[in-house]
Amino acid sequence: MLYNLYLIKKIVGTLLALSLIFIIGFCSYYIYSFYSFTNKIQQTPTKQPSASVTAMPEWKEKEQVNILLLGVDKRENETSTRSDSIMILSIDPLTKKGFLFSVLRDTWVDIPGHKKNRINDAYAQGGPELLALTAEKLTGLPIQYYFVTDFKGFEKVVDAIGGVDLYVEKNMHYQLWEDKGYYDINLKKGMQHLNGKKALQYVRFRHDRTGDYTRTERQRKFLVSIVNEIKKTTNIFRVPNILDSISSYITTNMNTSDMIRLATLGYKMDLQQIKMEQIPPISILKEKKIGGAQVIDPQSNLTKKYIQGLFEKEK
Repeated sequence: MLYNLYLIKKIVGTLLALSLIFIIGFCSYYIYSFYSFTNKIQQTPTKQPSASVTAMPEWKEKEQVNILLLGVDKRENETSTRSDSIMILSIDPLTKKGFLFSVLRDTWVDIPGHKKNRINDAYAQGGPELLALTAEKLTGLPIQYYFVTDFKGFEKVVDAIGGVDLYVEKNMHYQLWEDKGYYDINLKKGMQHLNGKKALQYVRFRHDRTGDYTRTERQRKFLVSIVNEIKKTTNIFRVPNILDSISSYITTNMNTSDMIRLATLGYKMDLQQIKMEQIPPISILKEKKIGGAQVIDPQSNLTKKYIQGLFEKEK
């Protein structure tokens, strides 16, 4: 009897030791994967910014943090790149509440050091730093960080997590007749499991009566869906592989310690506390033609007041 008790204790002790070794090894692997990922995606400016572009503001942990999320339309054999989607994620780290703003890419704005143009042209003129400053002047929000990915990177992110289940609200069809049909859009209405290529079609579609207005709604909707998918237990265990597969397609100005702080904050957040808004809002913007092209006048002062009012309501 005593021998059996001794044997059981020995087995339990061995299992506990092995479990501890596994946990330490697993955590170490996570830490190594995360640090490797952050080092790969950190970027210094690739373009020489204009003299009017100053250093991006520093984030103090208890202050509101504003992150510019950019999807760029980068294709082979093209010498310039414009931002295809522009979002600003604004989070209060104390209340864990915030806003996800979609900026209409045809918004006509002052681009510091350059002529007035559509806001998405700021990326072509001076990279994410200039676009961040331009967005800051439009919204009144100090932009501390940016994340940039292109079409291929977007696909990789979606495929890395195994795709996303999403309701496609209408049939979406569009043929571009270039790149062997790579950028064509062909989606059916209804609940679907979207892989990277299909997801890209969903967030790019704007070839209907409502154009970019409903496209930005879809982009916000999809971003929430993909974050929810990443937070699932099955994907948490796949994090190292996910990070490794997408690291070549993402760039940021965020350092490792800030990424850790924000990753921790993001994991604790309830996405129901993030409200979604279009900038400029329908109630303020004016459509007009400049040089024969259709653009959007954001009435900047009114847009800033509108955003300030949103934050005041949350206090």
